[in-house]
Amino acid sequence: MLSTHRWPEQGWAMLQLVLVAALSKAEPEGLVMCRRRGGPEYPQLAKDGDIILGGIFSFHSSWQNRELNYTQSPPPLQCTSLNFRAFQFTQAMLFAIEEINNSTSLLPGVSLGYKIYDSCGSIARGVRVALALANGNQETATEGSGCSRPAQVQAIMGEDSSSPSMATATVLGPFHIPMISHFATCGCLSDKVKYPSFFRTIPSDRYQSRALAQLVKHFGWTWVGAIRTNDDYGNNGMATFIETAEQLGICLEYSVAFFRTDPDEKLQRVIESIKTSKSKVIVAFLSFLDLDLLVRQFALHNLTGYQWVGSEGWIIDSYIARVDAHHVLNGAIGLSIAKAHVTGLGEFILDVRPLNSAGIDSSMFTEFWEALFDCRFRQGESSESETGQSQRECTGRENLSGLQNIFTDLSLMAIFNNVYKGVLAVAHALHNVWGCGETCGNKTQPDPQTILEHIKNVRFKTKEGEEVYFNEKGDVTAKYDIINWQPKEDGSVEFVTVGLYDASLPADRQLTINNSSLVWTQNAKLVPVSVCSDSCPPGTRKAVQKGKPVCCYDCIQCAEGEISNNTDSVTCDQCHPEFWTNKKRDMCEKKEIEFLSYEEIMGVLLTAVSLLGTCLTSIVAFIFFRYKKTPIVRANNSELSFLLLFSLALCFLCSLTFIGRPSEWSCMLRHTAFGITFVLCISCVLGKTIVVLMAFRATLPASNVMKWFGPPQQRLTVVSFTFVQALICTLWLVLSPPFPIKNLTTYKEKIILECDVGSVIGFWAVLGYIGLLSLLCFVLAFLARKLPDNFNEAKFITFSMLIFCAVWITFIPAYVSSPGKFTVAVEIFAILASSFGLLFCIFAPKCYIILMKPEKNTKKMMMGKMSTKSA
Repeated sequence: MLSTHRWPEQGWAMLQLVLVAALSKAEPEGLVMCRRRGGPEYPQLAKDGDIILGGIFSFHSSWQNRELNYTQSPPPLQCTSLNFRAFQFTQAMLFAIEEINNSTSLLPGVSLGYKIYDSCGSIARGVRVALALANGNQETATEGSGCSRPAQVQAIMGEDSSSPSMATATVLGPFHIPMISHFATCGCLSDKVKYPSFFRTIPSDRYQSRALAQLVKHFGWTWVGAIRTNDDYGNNGMATFIETAEQLGICLEYSVAFFRTDPDEKLQRVIESIKTSKSKVIVAFLSFLDLDLLVRQFALHNLTGYQWVGSEGWIIDSYIARVDAHHVLNGAIGLSIAKAHVTGLGEFILDVRPLNSAGIDSSMFTEFWEALFDCRFRQGESSESETGQSQRECTGRENLSGLQNIFTDLSLMAIFNNVYKGVLAVAHALHNVWGCGETCGNKTQPDPQTILEHIKNVRFKTKEGEEVYFNEKGDVTAKYDIINWQPKEDGSVEFVTVGLYDASLPADRQLTINNSSLVWTQNAKLVPVSVCSDSCPPGTRKAVQKGKPVCCYDCIQCAEGEISNNTDSVTCDQCHPEFWTNKKRDMCEKKEIEFLSYEEIMGVLLTAVSLLGTCLTSIVAFIFFRYKKTPIVRANNSELSFLLLFSLALCFLCSLTFIGRPSEWSCMLRHTAFGITFVLCISCVLGKTIVVLMAFRATLPASNVMKWFGPPQQRLTVVSFTFVQALICTLWLVLSPPFPIKNLTTYKEKIILECDVGSVIGFWAVLGYIGLLSLLCFVLAFLARKLPDNFNEAKFITFSMLIFCAVWITFIPAYVSSPGKFTVAVEIFAILASSFGLLFCIFAPKCYIILMKPEKNTKKMMMGKMSTKSA
């Protein structure tokens, strides 16, 4: 709902409409008078032809502010600040038209004309003159109810920048009039829904912004500042740059915008943002007019030492390179449109006589001539400049030779070439529409929609061999030269090409830079550093600081078992389980392999003890064999004694299978050999114990027990007990045998080679059976320890079994808790200890009697003591 205070205003507007309708002349019946609103707009340059091309250039870059009271029509726009660049662009357009008109192969027999307007850098005026190009200034009467008629021009060249191009392209879109810009780079103009008839011969800023981000990344700058022109060119270009920079890991410390017409306070805030920053790289997405203001402020505040990265809007602009404060930008690097050469164009631009005869507005040409030669045509009595100093009089015959200003600077030849290519594109489209051969017979003015469709598909080569075509978005292929500002001895600046960016190449080959030829800010030879945090060396990873951008981080050392072998790694990579990190944690090294080997001291000692036990057993066996007929050897079944000695020798030797690198055969042999030999040993001891008990029973009256436990029965007992263990081992080996494994868990930095028991049940069944026989032997020997006998072997068996059981009881927790190779060492120690216990306890007393007390080694001695005890 409308508010009540607006009714007087609306009522006054309604009254005006009624008066206009009442005072209007009646139109003839059946005719509609199409009238223009406002005054006519006349072109600044014009020439007739069969086909008319339009042009919109900013011959002036600003205008005088007008006081509008809204009670009368506003006065005409007063343009100021003559822009020589627009005259150069115009000359390029005229050169292309003249070349086409003189060509016998392109549009033969067709003359091109033009209407070129000055937009004064004003978006509103740009739209106004675009409508004038589309519809003309005539008032016409038409039959029916419509005011539509063919467009006055077939295509329009311009504008010079993005924001005016957006407004103009929006207006021209419904008329389907093609508009080809040579300098509007905003990526937003690639939107064919909003701007269906817009084309450009300069690459889109989407490519340039990505290229700038890749350029910054190439030099390792991750902490940068950004300044942009506060218009569509700067805002859209910087938005794409920031998006790409974030993907490449680049952070912006600040991003500020300003426009040349902003108040001084805003520019001062921009300067303060830069002064308080730590980044040393500034990405400037600016027009040369805005940069002019900025560098002067930099010089005023003595802000130097910054590395500038520039867009094509200023990086090769000679005007900026000539300002007093240009030293602020020394060493700048940036992108420019790829260099181009058009034969004859440079000479044509510098020849101002065709410009004077091209139907140019006399007042503007006068202004142009006076500004170009710094003179004044005679007007009245005297000629004075704005400063009050008299100026020399213009003759109209001045010569450009020796003159140095923006107009004579041809460093923007690539942009002039863009204007040239735009005109050629329209000509080739017309050539295709008419199907021209040796001549263009049908010169009927085509519909703009038809020309628009043909421009979309046009593809041709210029006389210099450059291929021109537009993609589906109306853009051309993006190619940029990488420019470096290098100061010369005389204080001037040289724009040196140090690389190339070609968006048509694969991503890894798009950017090519010759680093050796670069000059940096303040003539430094080394690449400036601009980072929030120093690079993290290999062996560390980046950890983002809380509340700060990702480019601000701490370097955290990789955890054990993890490495990073690149600078600025975000994560640490886990080593393969068989590898471990070195001290710097930048490389995975193969883990040390550990097993009980024959080369190490512990292995040597255990081997020596094992061989010593075997030798001692052999010596005892030799002694027993040497004195096998003596009473003490024969007293307790010499056959079991020799079998026991044999099994003890095997027990000592089987400990050697636990030493050395585990293999499938050694793993199976060590456990089964150990189990069977120990059961054989315990079976012999058990047999000897039973013999002692049976021998005592045999001395009792009417006892014939020994006939039930003679040598055959003793052998059968040993074989039976051993067979059970052999059966357990066989089942173990068949079902789930021991096998070698790499133990990666006990030690993180070592690989332990060991034998997995396979079936845990089988392993503990073997040990349990040995323990069962040992316990049985211990109980029987304990019962027979006090039996009357001159040499009662049961006492020594009891003591040996006590040692045996003690060793194996303590072995279990020690075995479970011992790490790595010490597990094997504990098992070997248990085998050797129990074997030595049996050897010394059972055989040492007998050897002592045999060797040291032979007088006791008699049947009488043994029988006598027994008789005495029996009495």
